[in-house]
Amino acid sequence: CSPQLIWWGPKRGIYPKFESVALEVCTSTMLELKECADEERGKGYLMSCLVDHRANITERQCHQYITKMTSIIFSDYRLICGFMDKCREDINTLQCGSIAVGEKDLHSQGEVIACLERALVREAEQKDKAHQIKDECKKAIMRVAELSADDFHLDRYLYFSCRDDRERFCEHTQVGEGRVYKCLFNHKFEEAMSEKCRNALTTRQKLIAQDYKVSYSLAKACKADLRKYHCNPDTSMPRAREARLSFLLLCLESAVHRGRTVTGDCQGEMLDYRRMLMEDFSLSPEIVLVTRGDKGTVDNLCQTALQTLIQSADPGADYRIDRALNEACESVIQTACKHIRSGDPMILSCLMEHLYTEKMVQDCEHSLLELQYFISRDWKLDPILYRKCQNDASRLCYTPGWNESSELMPPGAVFSCLYRHAYRTEEQGRRLTRDCKVEVQRILHQRALDVKLDPELQKRCMTDLGKWCSEKTDTGQELECLQDHLEELVSNCRDVVGNLTELESEDIQIEALLIRACEAVIQSHCHDVADNQIDMGNLLECLVQNKHQREMNDKCAVGVTHFQLVQMKDFRFSYKFKMACKEDVLKLCPNIKKKADVVICLSTTVRNDTLQDVKDQRVSLKCRKQLRVEESFFLYNKNLHHPFFFRLYLSSSSQIIECLKENKKQLSQVCHQKIFKLQETEMMDPELDYQLMRVCKQMIKRFCTESDAKNMLQCLKLNKNSELMDPKCKQMITKRQITQNTDYRLNPVLRKACKADIPKFCQSILGKASDANELEGQVISCLKLKYADQRLSGDCEDQIRVILQESALDYRLDPQLQVHCRNEITRLCAEEAAAQEQTGQVEECLKNNLLKIKQDECKTEVLNMLKESKADIFVDPVLHTACALDLKHHCAAINPGRGRQMSCLMEALQDKQVRLQPECKRRLQDRVDMWSYAAKIYIAEGFSDLAVQVMTSPSKNYILFMIALAVSLLFLVGLLCGRITKRVTRELKDR
Repeated sequence: CSPQLIWWGPKRGIYPKFESVALEVCTSTMLELKECADEERGKGYLMSCLVDHRANITERQCHQYITKMTSIIFSDYRLICGFMDKCREDINTLQCGSIAVGEKDLHSQGEVIACLERALVREAEQKDKAHQIKDECKKAIMRVAELSADDFHLDRYLYFSCRDDRERFCEHTQVGEGRVYKCLFNHKFEEAMSEKCRNALTTRQKLIAQDYKVSYSLAKACKADLRKYHCNPDTSMPRAREARLSFLLLCLESAVHRGRTVTGDCQGEMLDYRRMLMEDFSLSPEIVLVTRGDKGTVDNLCQTALQTLIQSADPGADYRIDRALNEACESVIQTACKHIRSGDPMILSCLMEHLYTEKMVQDCEHSLLELQYFISRDWKLDPILYRKCQNDASRLCYTPGWNESSELMPPGAVFSCLYRHAYRTEEQGRRLTRDCKVEVQRILHQRALDVKLDPELQKRCMTDLGKWCSEKTDTGQELECLQDHLEELVSNCRDVVGNLTELESEDIQIEALLIRACEAVIQSHCHDVADNQIDMGNLLECLVQNKHQREMNDKCAVGVTHFQLVQMKDFRFSYKFKMACKEDVLKLCPNIKKKADVVICLSTTVRNDTLQDVKDQRVSLKCRKQLRVEESFFLYNKNLHHPFFFRLYLSSSSQIIECLKENKKQLSQVCHQKIFKLQETEMMDPELDYQLMRVCKQMIKRFCTESDAKNMLQCLKLNKNSELMDPKCKQMITKRQITQNTDYRLNPVLRKACKADIPKFCQSILGKASDANELEGQVISCLKLKYADQRLSGDCEDQIRVILQESALDYRLDPQLQVHCRNEITRLCAEEAAAQEQTGQVEECLKNNLLKIKQDECKTEVLNMLKESKADIFVDPVLHTACALDLKHHCAAINPGRGRQMSCLMEALQDKQVRLQPECKRRLQDRVDMWSYAAKIYIAEGFSDLAVQVMTSPSKNYILFMIALAVSLLFLVGLLCGRITKRVTRELKDR
């Protein structure tokens, strides 16, 4: 057939000639293809049918003939059966026909089809603004593109546009089955690619996006899978939808995500076309359409279009689909994720774990965040999350299938539903499976890295971010800023930030940046807690407890502090506290939201019930236990609104607090008062004393039980002198004893035991007391004197005896002695005071040097010590040590207390038949001399003191005898001589 004959063939009846040749060379084929044998002759239908089925023709001569005829037919659109009839009107309207009219170059005939194809693409991209091609012509255009899908020679326009590029890029690519097309697609964005070829390839790709059959390799590889998973054309849907490439990809990807098997060839083709969609946004007409829309309407439409594209391409399942990400992150993957198989979905998770780390490069960071922005807005785009949580989502959130949608449960709402169920308790029920919860936590960890990865947060908080956090541009600062301004946020934003903060309180590992900053502390002190996949607030608690370890760096300390300060805003932000005390808060502290106020409310309730000896505490046991943990924080931080305390806390140093305690006399009145209140609360519950619990942690485990929790300091004091006691802990115990003895209010045990005695005997001191200053041991000194007078109640006497015994061994535990005798101790007893171990030698030195003491106040204190020692030998450690054997031998039957054992020893001293130990005898004689001297210089301040002096004097019997004799003589004198003073006359008597 000459070219001239082919050109004018349709007008001269060329179809019968083509058909007659076909019938001769395709005898066997006609028997096999009955649908072609039945076609009407003479109108070109037979040739059209054979061309359609040329891939199934096995007869060699027939195949060669049909292949040749196919090339001839596609060289002139007028030879394509029915094409001219269906598209004549559109060709004329679009003026596509003028391209070829009058042309002698037959190659230009392919321009007509190319013109129609471009118009078809333009219609999809511009909707109402473009010429609307008739449906029958649309089908004809797509059918021509489909028939030319296996051999790029059949697409005459593309063939002539890309001849040179084919030789340049695909010289060794075998023709057939669409291989040349795919090769050219892969080189489409090469700099050496001609612009004309690139445009022709783009048009071809856009046709594939509208109908997947335009890709021969894809249609062939996925034919069986499409039929198997019911992705075939559905007569109930418009053709434009069911044939779209995106529909095919979504349908097959849904099968893959459900764990179904899709053939390897089909998955390979899907991977190629998913990558193709990601590389060129113009292949998605929805995106092109919105980019040309009116300003103000672009955002939502574009967001939807891009989201659809990402779901179709599904780069979350294989990062290599996103070529930009693949190239930008190649170095990071090789260094940080080399242990993960290429193409594994875990690569993305690995990259997210290294986001904002030293291993991450800037280009990779940008590409990764761009992709994660869309994946975070549709839970289905994370293949691991979907695989582990699809059953939970269906069961708890009533979600549709992977490639389906629901107005009641849009994709963005599914994840919100999942994490609402992630932290439910067993009692609440309807919980996530363990595997799903782990994945939900992983997503939360990733979202915490950047506000843009949390769609709800970004959507509801854009205004607040601009208002409060416009300058917070560093990693993680935006969320911290929103948390800091929680009370100022609008309600929608406040709810989202509050929910996220509440989740972080249960699982601080969500805050990945903080975990990285605290890695050293976690590895050294919290690794057991951190290794648990499901945290219950334990890791944050561990970090708080170890804030002052040497591994703690500034970033970690500030991060932990931030979370503690955020927790102050709402009690719900402390997971353990919320779970332990929720019911108690609702019952006892309704309408209170701020955590500080809740803690104060519950603590006050516990304190009142304790002081009133209420049998059934109103606050539950589990809440009381957790309350102590919260109080330990609020002790230091309930005044954080004060600049000084805020800076003090941010310094992350309890040693500074300890320093302030030791130097509180030099503090301002306000600061002194707050430190005193802090100490008062710590003494009420020693577990809140961070320094004591830290220094004595091992000793508490060794000597104290759980039942000693409220009396931890008492337990430690009882074991203070044990050989197993740690020296640092012993030193800390002594510090706390010194603190307790400065004011009875700092000794809750004494305060309770002496609650009746203190107002009875020490009211004058109480009248001068204030919250701002300690009483410097005045009340305790007052009680000591009453102890010597044997006037205290039993419980109070027991406590004062303990204090006397302790202070007798260490002068530092007697604040009044320290205040009044500081100079005398330095002058007379410097060597004894310098000793590390205090065993009562300073007190003994002061007693021995009583005559040398110049200051009257100090002398009075020493006299008081002598007076106290007469009441109980146990408060005189030197004498007690010297006379221990004699007490055992001569006074074993005498009960201690009220001076009974001392009186026993004094009687033994006066009894010449009793032989005391020389040291005991010497010490006793010294005490007698001291008491005698004290009696001479002691000034009684009232009749009661005078009576006490007489009763405690060694010559008590003599003094009492003389007093009785004096009274008797006075009575006799009055009896005998009374009338001499006033005589009465007899007359008056006789009246």
